[in-house]
Amino acid sequence: MITLKSVKTKHLTKVIILKICKLKNSHWKKGINSQIKFFKKHCKPNDTNNLLYFNKNLIGYTLLRRRKFYEDSKIKNYFYFDTLIINKKFRDLGISVFLMNFNNYIIKRNNFNSFLVCEKKLIKFYKKFNWKLKDKKKIRIDSLKKNKNIMSYNYKKNSKKINLNI
Repeated sequence: MITLKSVKTKHLTKVIILKICKLKNSHWKKGINSQIKFFKKHCKPNDTNNLLYFNKNLIGYTLLRRRKFYEDSKIKNYFYFDTLIINKKFRDLGISVFLMNFNNYIIKRNNFNSFLVCEKKLIKFYKKFNWKLKDKKKIRIDSLKKNKNIMSYNYKKNSKKINLNI
């Protein structure tokens, strides 16, 4: 049975954080301690952690980091879509559809815009879920690498320039 949960970072237990870090480490092999340090450094109390379970086992995870961006001199909230991971045993089974649709639901429910940074090979995947490729000349992210792309969801305005704080 598949179950989805959305939990603020401040409500996660140490056990769940460890499970998230182990799941992340199965793909990004930097070591559990490195994953825990990253989690503590980058996850703020009101960030949203979307958890995908199969028979009570954590098999999928997405972090929606609550951040601010500047658009036409106005400050607005957005979710920085971070860390989409599915357990290796469950990949290529269509499981990511559940998590992506849930992420989009959470973004819309909060009436937020959302942005993500990805490699070219992932653009087609995100487009299936109504994410839009953005012009990198119009969006400023300090740490954006040249080979990365910016995509948005639930963002309807076409501003001349926006600054994202990640």
